[in-house]
Amino acid sequence: MTKAELTVEGKENVLMRTRSCSITVLPHFGGKIASLQFRGHELLQAPLAPIAPRTPSMSFDAADASGWDECLPSVAPCTVETSAGAARIPDHGDLWRVAWEPVGQNAPSGASITLRGRCFSLPLALERTITLNESEDGAHIRVDYTLRNTGDHSVPWSWAAHPLFAIEAADQILLPASITTTRLEGSGRNRLGTGGNTVNWPVAILADGGHANLSIAQPADTGIGDKLFAGPLATHENWCILLRPKAGLRIKMSFDAQATPYLGLWLCYGGWPNGTGPKQMCVAPEPSTAPVDSLAVAGNWSRRLAPGASFSWPMFLDLGMI
Repeated sequence: MTKAELTVEGKENVLMRTRSCSITVLPHFGGKIASLQFRGHELLQAPLAPIAPRTPSMSFDAADASGWDECLPSVAPCTVETSAGAARIPDHGDLWRVAWEPVGQNAPSGASITLRGRCFSLPLALERTITLNESEDGAHIRVDYTLRNTGDHSVPWSWAAHPLFAIEAADQILLPASITTTRLEGSGRNRLGTGGNTVNWPVAILADGGHANLSIAQPADTGIGDKLFAGPLATHENWCILLRPKAGLRIKMSFDAQATPYLGLWLCYGGWPNGTGPKQMCVAPEPSTAPVDSLAVAGNWSRRLAPGASFSWPMFLDLGMI
């Protein structure tokens, strides 16, 4: 393995770099991974609007809707009851809205950087360590998370990674062969039916009776925007691969299926945001603690964290050429 270089550029940007890969992190804008480049290719969705300060209540589509954020303590806006009263959680959670702080040295050095983001709707703090290395077969990124309850009462929580990978028509999404069904969270124009439906993977039956291969990315003018969940996943079902033949890229995401047993899939080919303006063209594989976007929807997946308690989990990204 070849370790990455890490530099802090001005107040906002942290750059990690090897020969083939670079990662740009914006601590003051939600700890966002704003850029992930591999062998000259930008892998993440470009900003739909300038990256600018966020408010505690703005919707996610009112911002840049790009890059890689962390959704905590909920993806969907909701209200949950706690022993301290009702907690109102905004769209895509708290953390993409707040400045993150460095953990340890003020100017980190070496192959890793650790930042901490603090929620405001619930007493939760998330530490995320990104480690970048390189080998002969590509670049390897490890992301380690630790969540802590900084308050004096137990609180519910739900987390999902939110990496928006840029995509082109005919790119392919590979899941373990054992995954044959998914749960539908939502579908633009109800093309896959209504939320809660079971949707076959990879070939789905559309609401109009037609069929669609969900594993193949579609052109931007199709206006597709579907959110699915796979899981709970077995230990061997802990990965998702994006193949980008035209770009010659292979992106593999893997995770701990015991700690984060669900995989969200956001498939957006020009179908979001609603209204006029630029649209996303991306696929987001989202390791998650729950098979739903809203923390207010309870089930056997629901989690609580006691005062002072912590929970840790990893995620991995391997970048290579086809």
